This record gives sequence, C-alpha cells and structure tokens, in this order.
Amino acid sequence: MTERQTLLVKNSWALFRRIDPQLIGDVFYSRLFQQMPALKSMFKTNMAEQYAKLVDMLSYIVSKLDKPEQFAGDVEQLAQRHVQYGVRPGHYKVVGDALLWTLEKGLGKDWNAEVGEAWAACYGMLSSLMIGKRQ
Repeated sequence: MTERQTLLVKNSWALFRRIDPQLIGDVFYSRLFQQMPALKSMFKTNMAEQYAKLVDMLSYIVSKLDKPEQFAGDVEQLAQRHVQYGVRPGHYKVVGDALLWTLEKGLGKDWNAEVGEAWAACYGMLSSLMIGKRQ
C-alpha cells in the first residue's frame, strides 16, 4: 500500500466508525451470506458478538496500517483460527467484496474510486497475509 492509500483508509475508517458496530456487522454479514449462504453455518457464536469482533479487528488493523509488522503475529493467529472454522482461500474474495460493498454503502458521498482502490489494496494485503499464514 502507498502512503496515500494508508491515509485514505485511516481517514475513511474514522468516518465509517461513527456508524453503530451492530449496524456495520449486520449489513456486512447480511451481504456476505447473501453472496455465499453456505458461510452462515461457520458462525456458531452470537452474531452481535461477531459484529463487535469484526469492527474491533478492523479498527486494530487500520490503526497499525502504517506498521504492518506490528500486527503480523495477530494476523497469523487470526488466520489459524479461520482455518479451524473451515475458511478456505477462496472465501477471502467473497469476504472482501462484502467488506468493500459495506464500506461503500456506509461512507456514501465520502466513497470514491480512490478510496475504493485504497481499501481494495488494504484488504488485498490483509487477505494475502492471512492466506500465507495458513497452516
């Protein structure tokens, strides 16, 4: 990611985070399950808890985006947990699509092509790290 992309992701996340995490999670997972209904069976926990985990993890990663080495260990642990849940490399594209769609809807007029490219680069980096850390 470029410095400009990192700045765009951080600034747009600050705007997006004003939205209630429960709403963010509901929109994201609704879109994800609409796109790939089979994924719903992977979620055994309370979805309200899952919504909070999603927003918390994204907040953490965005906060460290300019220093990815600081979250590499956490990403490795996350990747290993996802393997245990049954996540396969092919799932990451659908998740990324749902995330970008959710961000676009939530940011509204603050979403543009440059912000979209920055988020796509961010998610691409994260998903590549996670797929690479699978054991």
